[in-house]
Amino acid sequence: MSERGALRARLELLAREIAKFGVVGAVGLVVNIAVSNLLWRYTDIPTVRAGLLATFVAILCNYVGFRYWTYRDRDKTGRTRELTLFLLFSAVGAVIETGVLYVATYGFGWDTPVQSNVFKIVGIGIATLFRFWSYRTWVFKALPASRDVEGDKEALVTVPAPTPAVRVEADPARR
Repeated sequence: MSERGALRARLELLAREIAKFGVVGAVGLVVNIAVSNLLWRYTDIPTVRAGLLATFVAILCNYVGFRYWTYRDRDKTGRTRELTLFLLFSAVGAVIETGVLYVATYGFGWDTPVQSNVFKIVGIGIATLFRFWSYRTWVFKALPASRDVEGDKEALVTVPAPTPAVRVEADPARR
């Protein structure tokens, strides 16, 4: 496979991974916003605390989607390690996400329902960039690259070495 073809294949895999990550993230976003709004509307839990609770519900939902769909082809041998790292990096993402909501709510006094939703989504967006990088790099580690059958066939094909050119000169006696 040429370098250009290999690059194209890697970019297609990355695009597919980003799309799957986005779908799972979109489901998590809906869960996060729905739980946040339910808590904000029907309980006396403060805005930021309710937002953080909703984030943890979405994180649990996302783990299932990431493990069993987005990264189902990744290494599954160290589930305890994987879950620990997932929760650690998700907690960092939750701090980023909730930090934006905290600054908007307590730093600027923007705590109407619309403002809370806007800053919740902004925080989720920023945290998503961190989560994508950390999950694919540290949590759901890629298996070592295995060569496909075509690649193996190409590796087994031997190209004969060119035969050296033989210089044929005319017999001086025949001239």
